[in-house]
Amino acid sequence: MTQQAFVRTEMLPEKVPPASTVGVVGWLRENLFSSWGNSVLTVISLAAIWYVFSGVLPWIFQSVSGTASLTECREVMNETWGSTHGHACWSVVNERWLQLLYGFYPDHLYWRVNLALVLTLLALAPVLFSQQMPRQMIWLTALYPFIMPWLLWGGSIWGPVMVALGFLLGYAAYRILEPIAGSLVAVIAAIAAPVAWWFLLSGSAAGAIDGLVPLGIEAVESRKFGGFMLAVLLGIVAIGCSLPIGIVLALGRQSDLMLVKALCVGFIEFIRGVPLITLLFVASLLLNLFLPPGTNFDIILRVMIMMTLFAAAYMAEVIRGGLAALPKGQYEGADSLGLNYWQAQRLIIMPQALKISIPGIVSTFIGIFKDTTLVSIIGLFDVIGLAGAIRADTAWNGIYWELFAFIALLFFIVCFSMSRYSMYLERKLHTGH
Repeated sequence: MTQQAFVRTEMLPEKVPPASTVGVVGWLRENLFSSWGNSVLTVISLAAIWYVFSGVLPWIFQSVSGTASLTECREVMNETWGSTHGHACWSVVNERWLQLLYGFYPDHLYWRVNLALVLTLLALAPVLFSQQMPRQMIWLTALYPFIMPWLLWGGSIWGPVMVALGFLLGYAAYRILEPIAGSLVAVIAAIAAPVAWWFLLSGSAAGAIDGLVPLGIEAVESRKFGGFMLAVLLGIVAIGCSLPIGIVLALGRQSDLMLVKALCVGFIEFIRGVPLITLLFVASLLLNLFLPPGTNFDIILRVMIMMTLFAAAYMAEVIRGGLAALPKGQYEGADSLGLNYWQAQRLIIMPQALKISIPGIVSTFIGIFKDTTLVSIIGLFDVIGLAGAIRADTAWNGIYWELFAFIALLFFIVCFSMSRYSMYLERKLHTGH
């Protein structure tokens, strides 16, 4: 009697998967042509992309550069292609790109702007990539807010030193009073001490030391600031200062102290209910009316303050959303560990709230950076204002798209970089899991 095996004793050799399911063909079938509806949408999308690029790419690459005016550009276009339609004149960017980047900043001092930009990237590195950077670089991050203004505006070095000394006085006041009088008194003293130092003593102290040991570099007036440099400067200050102020406002809005809560709610709702351009007009025209006669309050500093406050109000609501998303058990867990309010916020609550709020925070950063172009309305020659001044030149009267395409590229590089970093940070922290 013949026995028949029902269990295979040998494995069959693996077969090559069908060519239509792997490689480029497999990816196309899975993502673009998985059904009749997707296939139709893919074809329509490809046709739309082809239509756009067929007009944009020749305009970019079949272009003219190296001429001295728009008229010469058009003459070259007519000689080469027989028409001026569909061809860009990049000569204006080739001739004015330094002005678009640096404004009216003295050309022999461009190195200071470049150095400030390099220091910005180095100062941000320990914050953005804390695990990959040496811990010693955090000292550069701490010193950067005092080095950058001195590099850009110049003058005596003792002014920034006195400002830094004010922060040290505030820190010393907190450390001394916190174990004696409690956290609230220590915080009040930590704020009052540097403010009193800056307004009452720092100016005379800086002048006296500068008279004995004059150290400084060539001063540059604020009216010479402009171009994309001004947008980056305003963006860095507004972004860097609005986040901590927004955190404080968000915590104040949730405070049990009625006065603190009322002040924070009133500030947030007022700032969010007023357009930014209105605040810029206040900074430009009305703020000096409330200052003592003869006070010279720099226009760029006024704009920085208004943009920072505007961004901080929106940042506070973004962070409040992150705080509201945390379950109550996180607060109870912090209490069960015996942590006080500030320890709980620093170690448990705020890290989680900020992680949840990453998309909203970066979106606010991108929005405030793009809003820096509004300063052209109050007379500052940022990159948009300079584009208008260039187009008013008789040599380039009539040119339009090339300037704004170059400006759009500059803003896209910065905003896209912030967006990509946001995605990297979300993956790193596993946001949403």
